[in-house]
Amino acid sequence: MRMKNKKLVSLVCALSIAAISTVPVLAAPTGNVSGVIEQTWSSAAAQIKTVVNNVVFPALDMILAILLFVKIGGLYMDYRKHGQLEWSATRS
Repeated sequence: MRMKNKKLVSLVCALSIAAISTVPVLAAPTGNVSGVIEQTWSSAAAQIKTVVNNVVFPALDMILAILLFVKIGGLYMDYRKHGQLEWSATRS
């Protein structure tokens, strides 16, 4: 009974996603499917650029800044331990 419910739920989800995806294509008044897809992409491109500029790049900047400070902290701890900076690549 439980497996039957999981299959039914997954089938309903797949059908609803397919139904939602076909609505923009069926909205083409002249049957120009490629035109509708290009128009949808053009309108979504601005939103994608906004999200990338306002979310993705600041997150990457923050991650890189944290990594820089961790690297500087490790370099300082290495200097305190050994009294000198090791510039050559070493294997651990």
